[in-house]
Amino acid sequence: MNIPSELKYTKDHEWVKIDGDIATVGITDFAQGELGDIVYVEVETLDETLGKDEVFGTVEAVKTVSDLFLPLSGEIIEFNESLEDEPEKVNSDPYGDGWMIKIKISDASETENLMSDADYKDLIGG
Repeated sequence: MNIPSELKYTKDHEWVKIDGDIATVGITDFAQGELGDIVYVEVETLDETLGKDEVFGTVEAVKTVSDLFLPLSGEIIEFNESLEDEPEKVNSDPYGDGWMIKIKISDASETENLMSDADYKDLIGG
């Protein structure tokens, strides 16, 4: 299982890449494996400012639909529109082309509550 050490993680199986005050967010390799084949990603919160742990969208797999939770408070400034036509990128490249949103972080102190790769491995029993 791929758990890149340079990323941060949440208990909701999302990864976060922080670059200054911008965070890129997607779901982890573990999460996409648990969901199965991703058939649709919906994010209707573009340009909205949401609080940490609020639902920013959904990911639909063949057998289930799961909410996506914002790992940090902030404004959703970008959605990976390529997922509209190719949601399977979440399965094939969850940490690359399968990223979902970019957030302009409004409270940098929240980043301290994100999990390290080692903590995330412990969470999933890896």
